[in-house]
Amino acid sequence: MMNLAPYAATDTRSRGRRYPEPSPVYRSEYQRDRDRIIHSAAFRRLEYKTQVFVNHEGDMFRTRLTHSIEVAQISRSIARILNLNEDLSETIALAHDLGHTPFGHAGQDALNACMQNYGGFEHNLQSLRTVDILEERYADFPGLNLTFESREGILKHCSLRNAEQLGEVGQRFINKTQPSLEAQLVNLADQIAYNNHDIDDGLRSGLIRLAQLTECDLFEQQYNEVKARYPNLAGRRLVHEIIRRMINLQIVDLIETSQTRLAELEPQSIDDIRQQNAEVIHFSDKMQGANQRLKQFLRTNLYSHYRVHRMTNKARKILQSLFDAFMHDPRLLKPEHQTHVKQLDEAEGESGRARAVADYIAGMTDRYAITEYRRIFDPEELT
Repeated sequence: MMNLAPYAATDTRSRGRRYPEPSPVYRSEYQRDRDRIIHSAAFRRLEYKTQVFVNHEGDMFRTRLTHSIEVAQISRSIARILNLNEDLSETIALAHDLGHTPFGHAGQDALNACMQNYGGFEHNLQSLRTVDILEERYADFPGLNLTFESREGILKHCSLRNAEQLGEVGQRFINKTQPSLEAQLVNLADQIAYNNHDIDDGLRSGLIRLAQLTECDLFEQQYNEVKARYPNLAGRRLVHEIIRRMINLQIVDLIETSQTRLAELEPQSIDDIRQQNAEVIHFSDKMQGANQRLKQFLRTNLYSHYRVHRMTNKARKILQSLFDAFMHDPRLLKPEHQTHVKQLDEAEGESGRARAVADYIAGMTDRYAITEYRRIFDPEELT
């Protein structure tokens, strides 16, 4: 491993694991975390979970899995330049969406509505719950038993009420301290990836057009530069060239702005980073504004498109119906999931039963959720 900055996360300064284990022999602690994530069932299921477009709409659209890989690539690149821990950055990136529902943000909103009387549902918390409890791979402990730093990076957002129940990993939301720089950069790498790649998928789908995107100064600038240099370029090559340049421009801005901030602060340890009153890794004000305008464009023209809205409406109906059915009659579940429901019901009552049902639904892929809906509500589906 390259020489890391004194404020980077390292094995020797790790806060450890919830269940003590012998140190790995040929890997770092964060490499072990990464490998556990890659081999998890939750990670495999990301292949069939929506980013924007439901999986069956086309093989070329991004899924949660391809998105996570893209975030990991951007994160490693940024970490390398800033002399931060690449392995931890990659680990957080690969794990950040493990708890996401089927049907993307529509699924999360639907499941959160179902869980309003039972503590709500948030996919960051569910990602942490997945690696802490739900994965079943080891004899000595539940979950994947990741390091504190990996778990901290997964938990990007958290209410004070939930933070109070999470022990050490929730403490920073109570004390208003900062996570590691690796966690901070992954959060912004996630934004870079989904904004730019949603543009790509939106153009591929035909739901948005190049002419519309010139309303966004970030896109227009790169479009004009590409057309000036390659006047005959068109089609997919034109789109990819523009998006490639947009991603590069955002990454460079993020790196240079963060380098300037680090030079001002002169932190000497990861604890110095944690004690800051604001995140250290960030875009310039100009780029932040451009990104906000791009997000607003996507929200208005892509995420609210009638074809996307139709799938959103279907997703809401499917998840609401499944939740109500399983809550009313857990015997509709497979035996192993009935056991999970029974255990939480006995321990926590109706809220526990609801949480177990939410665990099951959140773990579904898009197509499995559709299949389960048909099995339960379609009289012709008898298996």
